Amino acid sequence: MQSVFIAGATGYLGRYLCAEYERRGYYVTALVRDKSRARDISASALIEAEATRPDTLADTMEGADLVVSALGITRQKDGLTYRDVDFQANLNLLREAERAGVSRFAYVHVLNADKMRHVPLVAAKADFVDALQRSPIASTVIAPSGYFSDMQDFQKMAQAGRVWLFGTGTNRINPIHGADLAAAIAEETDTGTPWLNVGGPDTFTHRELAELAFDCIGKTPHITYLPDGIRRAALHVLPWVTPQSVSGPIQFFLTAMAIDMVGQSFGTRHLGDHFKAVAETR
Repeated sequence: MQSVFIAGATGYLGRYLCAEYERRGYYVTALVRDKSRARDISASALIEAEATRPDTLADTMEGADLVVSALGITRQKDGLTYRDVDFQANLNLLREAERAGVSRFAYVHVLNADKMRHVPLVAAKADFVDALQRSPIASTVIAPSGYFSDMQDFQKMAQAGRVWLFGTGTNRINPIHGADLAAAIAEETDTGTPWLNVGGPDTFTHRELAELAFDCIGKTPHITYLPDGIRRAALHVLPWVTPQSVSGPIQFFLTAMAIDMVGQSFGTRHLGDHFKAVAETR
């Protein structure tokens, strides 16, 4: 039986990763910060440790064939920064994997990172990928376009009565469901793919996303297009007037909104179905 060690197991994607590898017959070891909060994770074993503290990782990967890291922060907490987690914590995992003789290390990155390296969140991830690709361990880097859960911002705006877009709303994205992304990651690590840019089965412009969000809650679309200069001005001003815990996620969002985020089509789950399911729970 092959063994996989999954970091970031309690996050949105991490839970799907654990379930997918377990379904494929792997022995799944999940890295968690608190076992009492992770009892619902599909895993053969739970390892309680903190990746930001390399001493707690000692001997945790013995016997693992594969490490998959979905570890990262989108909103800073506990005083930790992107450098602390997206870069250094993943580097700590990589060093322990090297010491333990793990065969492959897979990392969940972000699509178009080369166009967003000036964004602190992306820079930390990209710097780790550089370190990973210099490592003697074989690697798989998965760069998703965006998650279904990220698209709920459009749904929240629609529910409030108006969606605000920058420019013409013609930039495109094919977001992917967490379960489909986990399946893509498992397939690519099984085949040894070094890099995959991936997205879901449906591609939308931002305007089409807004219209879909309104349609799924049965409301007439009300969309306001803001001059792109406002977005650019906000990117310039935000780091000076807000702490990085606030400006960081907004910088990433505003930068990605100006880029086509379309990866290789994968999966069977559709965003419209997700929007409708979310709407039904409210």
